[in-house]
Amino acid sequence: MEKENKMKKLAIGLSIVACILLIALVVIWLNRNNLISDLNKEKSDLTTEFVSLQNDYSTLTTNNDSLNVQLDIEREKVEQLIERIQKTDATNRSKIRQYERELGTLRTIMKGYIVQIDSLNTLNVALRKEANIAHEAAQESKKQYEELRTTTDEYAKKVEIGSIIKGRGAVLVGINSSNKETNRSSRISKLRTCLSLVENTIAAKGPKTVYIRVKGPDGILMTDDQQHIFSVDGEEMIYSASREVDYQGDEVEVCIYFSNSQKFIKGVYTVDVYTSEAKICSADLLLR
Repeated sequence: MEKENKMKKLAIGLSIVACILLIALVVIWLNRNNLISDLNKEKSDLTTEFVSLQNDYSTLTTNNDSLNVQLDIEREKVEQLIERIQKTDATNRSKIRQYERELGTLRTIMKGYIVQIDSLNTLNVALRKEANIAHEAAQESKKQYEELRTTTDEYAKKVEIGSIIKGRGAVLVGINSSNKETNRSSRISKLRTCLSLVENTIAAKGPKTVYIRVKGPDGILMTDDQQHIFSVDGEEMIYSASREVDYQGDEVEVCIYFSNSQKFIKGVYTVDVYTSEAKICSADLLLR
């Protein structure tokens, strides 16, 4: 009888252990499925961003054959990356992060092409306008006067363009509450943009205000509680933050901080840097 009771107790104990193991396996299985679901959504969102980038590239057109070849190469890169993402398992986190970095790089490259295309279009319009002016002036004025006028106009334009201060080496980083750099969106308290104003001996000396326009992953311009407006070559624009520096013609480094009243989210942030004369440089930052 005693032996039978021991057997019953042993069977009950084994049953309890089996139930605990079953519950643990169910919890592990549910957690695994939730994780896989989140990873698949992250992969799907990344694919959608690449498809959007592919559509943006398809809208870029130009009459410049050399630039068209470069655009075709970039379009091919985007198409290949979309195919590779679709073939990559969502649980391969390192590959997914690599594709995210490549997405930021391709976006930056595309912005460069947009600037080139806009410059070419502007140049073509300007050249056509100058041709019409020159033709009308040739009919009304003597050849010698027209040549002198053309030479003077071109020289003045070169001086004006050459006197514009340019920027380089723009870098956008996230700063936490301890004033340390981080790319974790949950830890960021502000963004810092640093760049160099290039040496220019013919530029105007004295106080120079540098403005930044920060855009979030949704493409919307970010500002603080107040709306700040500045003028770029006669056009009014809203800016996120600014800083005044004493420019004396030598290269000078400028850092501008922007604090957001709302929390920073994951995605690619873009900053465009301006003076009152022109846009001088841009930079991107991918927050995780």
